[in-house]
Amino acid sequence: MNTLTTSALGSYVLPGAAPDPRVGLDDARAAESSGLGSVWIGERFDSKDLPALASAIGQVTERVRIGAAVTVPFVRHPMVLASMGQTLQSLTEGRFRLGFGRSASWRWRAYGLPSPSLRALGDLADVLRRLWAGETVSYDGPLGTFPQLRLPVVLDLAPPPLLLAAVGPKTIALAGRHFDGVILHPLLTPDAVTRSAGILRDAAEQAGRDPDGVKCIATVLTAPAVSKEDEDEAIRARSAGYLSVEGLGDAIVRSNEWDPAALAAYRAQRPFVELNGLPADKHLSRRQLIELCDGMPDNWLPSGSAAGGVDECAERLQAYLDAGADELILHGVVGAKLGPLLKHISGRPRSRPISAI
Repeated sequence: MNTLTTSALGSYVLPGAAPDPRVGLDDARAAESSGLGSVWIGERFDSKDLPALASAIGQVTERVRIGAAVTVPFVRHPMVLASMGQTLQSLTEGRFRLGFGRSASWRWRAYGLPSPSLRALGDLADVLRRLWAGETVSYDGPLGTFPQLRLPVVLDLAPPPLLLAAVGPKTIALAGRHFDGVILHPLLTPDAVTRSAGILRDAAEQAGRDPDGVKCIATVLTAPAVSKEDEDEAIRARSAGYLSVEGLGDAIVRSNEWDPAALAAYRAQRPFVELNGLPADKHLSRRQLIELCDGMPDNWLPSGSAAGGVDECAERLQAYLDAGADELILHGVVGAKLGPLLKHISGRPRSRPISAI
């Protein structure tokens, strides 16, 4: 069990749209100076290019770990991913972590690419590890047909840990069998994290792996000691978007053991119905999303997030660590608005340092 420390926490750089990617460098410097253990990049294929940002952040920081949370796997060939991964691991002096996610079906339709299967994700992790070990890889499967893959130069360093974003039990179990850790979706309750961590570690053990070596990273919607407007933006607007998505929202509700009938009633609100399947977070205003949360059961958002005063937020974050998470990604307010919470946490008793992955 981990005691809450700032080193067990991470935050995003450049959350949302990024009209000036250089701001991400300032975000990373501030995160490191505040004692956070990690920064995370949510890649977007516009001005938030993962390798460019991770490389630049690596040069303006010295200690903080740099992770992808997340990128989608199949827009880059396995050779490109292998080259990118080991190059970034070298440039950041071993601080890079590569996280993948399956994304939504609309994205793959728009890109003209097949939606990644669980088998393909597991195969990708295996192929990357073999390439980083210096092997020549011949492969014919859901990733494609690759007669001969080989990195001409394999760097003399540990490869970057591979993480998988997940919310459902099958994907979490896949992370336990093939990846170095799981990144759990925001809006899960501490009880859901306990169940998820159990699935992860059971799957690792059944695959003959050390269950303690596969890390559980929980993402927590966090809004400490901020205005109601900031709290609504950080928690209500994001949650409204997540729960409106077919498949994703259902998986969150199942993981939390919430009532699916309540989810159906929430989605039956007119603004969602009139979207006719379009993503709510792309087509509704922040104000609309916030107001639609009134159609949820009152206990849903408080039980799946951390809000209120700094002490209350710290206790909620500790509950996620007690539930089985090894570290947390704070998702919600960012930058200076996290300062009072981090200052409060830094004065709490410290535990053993979390193990680096």
